[in-house]
Amino acid sequence: MTKSKITREEALAFHLEPTPGKFEIRATVPMTTQRDLSLAYSPGVAVPCEEIAAKPELAYDYTNKGNLVAVISNGTAVLGLGNLGALGSKPVMEGKSVLFKRFADVNSIDIELDTEDPDAFCQAVKLMGPTFGGINLEDIKAPECFIIEQRLKEEMDIPVFHDDQHGTAVICAAGLINALHISGKKIEDVKIVLNGAGAAGIACIELLKSMGARHENCIVCDTKGVLWQGRTEGMNQWKSAHAVKTELRTLDEAMKGADVFLGVSVKGAVTQAMVQSMADNPVIFAMANPDPEITPEEAHEVRPDAIVATGRSDYPNQVNNVLGFPYLFRGALDIHARAINDEMKIACAEALAALAREDVPDEVALAYGKNLAFGRDYIIPTPFDPRLIHRIPPAVARAGMDTGAARRPIIDMDAYELSLKSRMDPTASILRGLNSRARAAQSRMIFAEGDDPRVLRAAVTYQRSGFGKALVVGREDDVKEKLEKAGLGDAARELEIVNAANTQHLPVYKEFLYDRLQRKGFDAQDVHRLAARDRHVFAALMLAHGHGDGMITGATRKSAHALDRINHVFDADAEHGSVGVTALLYRGRIVLIADTLVHEWPESEDLATIAEKAAGVARHMGLEPRVAFVSFSTFGYPVSERAEKMHRAPTVLEKRGVDFEFEGEMTVDVALNVQAQKHYPFSRLTGPANILVVPARHSASISVKLMQEMAGATVIGPILTGVDKPIQICSTVSTANDILNMAVLASCKIG
Repeated sequence: MTKSKITREEALAFHLEPTPGKFEIRATVPMTTQRDLSLAYSPGVAVPCEEIAAKPELAYDYTNKGNLVAVISNGTAVLGLGNLGALGSKPVMEGKSVLFKRFADVNSIDIELDTEDPDAFCQAVKLMGPTFGGINLEDIKAPECFIIEQRLKEEMDIPVFHDDQHGTAVICAAGLINALHISGKKIEDVKIVLNGAGAAGIACIELLKSMGARHENCIVCDTKGVLWQGRTEGMNQWKSAHAVKTELRTLDEAMKGADVFLGVSVKGAVTQAMVQSMADNPVIFAMANPDPEITPEEAHEVRPDAIVATGRSDYPNQVNNVLGFPYLFRGALDIHARAINDEMKIACAEALAALAREDVPDEVALAYGKNLAFGRDYIIPTPFDPRLIHRIPPAVARAGMDTGAARRPIIDMDAYELSLKSRMDPTASILRGLNSRARAAQSRMIFAEGDDPRVLRAAVTYQRSGFGKALVVGREDDVKEKLEKAGLGDAARELEIVNAANTQHLPVYKEFLYDRLQRKGFDAQDVHRLAARDRHVFAALMLAHGHGDGMITGATRKSAHALDRINHVFDADAEHGSVGVTALLYRGRIVLIADTLVHEWPESEDLATIAEKAAGVARHMGLEPRVAFVSFSTFGYPVSERAEKMHRAPTVLEKRGVDFEFEGEMTVDVALNVQAQKHYPFSRLTGPANILVVPARHSASISVKLMQEMAGATVIGPILTGVDKPIQICSTVSTANDILNMAVLASCKIG
């Protein structure tokens, strides 16, 4: 991954447009009517005020305190830019607030205090304490940062966390756990050298000592050399706590025989000679920003056995604070914690380390443009790993509860983890119920494209997740080789690999296929080739004969090709009522769009059928269907010949006597916007539509892809419905997780 080049103009434009700054505040309650205002403010607001005054802990129930963190700075140490002052630090603090929201759904407000006096700073923050559930201190220079944090932790009853210190320490500790695991060393035995005795450096060494590193094995250096017992020059109480009895005086001397180097200092502080003098399998965390103490290339040139991490995203093993602080606060807020203690930080580090040792989701590989697997170049998870939100906060919360930091312990941790998944992933709330149904169904799922690593990983996950048996169509040696390359070699013994060569049913399959195709231009040889060599057809034949309960395909070939092959075995076309339905999830709303797969240019009767099929999918997903036939015309205006079929389709449904709401034709805003619907009081819809039936397949495709690309909507589908057996056709850009979701849908017989 190459480091992106950002110009000053781009950076300024980003902060200027579309509005100055990086975030805004939106109401979470309706604020449209007089009644809304009366409830939000006077007189309704008096009721929760009285409740909280009588019982202060109710502030977590009736206000946003429990999910609100203040990011506070005085701007005395802004990034690597120095003392820019309170106002100069504001863009950074806004950015930190945005990260809290993006990665852990924590609401955050930036506060810049115009003072360098620790007493005035502490007094200001303490007075604001009732507003927030936690305080994140940022970009405050040492040693004042130590004084401020310690005093606020003593005087406040909510978590106070200086991220420049402890955020770096937590991620450093996570990486070191795995680096030592790879090198076969134990933390209590290794010699650790730290260069940089500022806020981050001292926090790193203190946390590692809490985890078992021995004081006498930890050598700390600053710009004047080793912190040794008896030294007076440039010392303070925080440095003195880490001085050791030693004859070593320089970084060069300290590095000889060291197992671990931690750098939070300056570019070029470490030479190749220093690295060469380290012990076998040295661990080098060169975390100076923007340029490390020594680059990975320079370190590996003299020590190929080194495990190297930096603070930069263009090198492997980035020590990135965003892996820690959002999830630490998420866990702390959710137990209404009084503090974030060492045990909670260690739990965060251990959970991060454990996550890095697991198989990496496709979403992460796609984001970084390469495959990632645990090893010397991947010891720390990446910030865009979707599992962080539901793996790290529970670990932090458990540690907080175990150590008495929780005001309100979490009773059901399984439900908590599920709520975290739903909080950040809009598909999770739907998939949770579907997953339960899939586990109950125990379907034998046929994965038609066993030559694709994504499909194989989905198949392995399907089976290991307890959904049922995964049947993979492919050549046995090829499947095993691909599983090995994916780091899933042991799964080859678990999966059932099927193909034309190892099945006893091929003659029956061919006879069945010949009966279907003999009057469609296919002779016996054509049928043999289709049944024995085309995995889409072979998988469909397995399904048709009950040798599997559902089928997944489409990951390697375009949907039109996959659908054509399936049609050789099943009646999966427009003539027989098949329909493709795509679910869009955006900002907590779910809208189904149809037809996105089968009908090229449906007429009014087809549109009515599409609506019925989509309503069935909606009900399977737990939605009560409200169908809108959408067009550029609303109830006959403007008049257009092309809108006529959309006008007639509701009449067809009316004659069929369906049991769900429907209306049309109408524009999309009338279909989805409550205020727009008020202009049409005669409409049969009682609320916003959740199914949009569109005029043609191309308009469906445009709508879905536009929402996906421009709005970032989550897309599930297209879901194939109207076929005798559960068959789902994935997109060629599907990740392993997308394929797994489609398998779950097929298992639940959605469609």
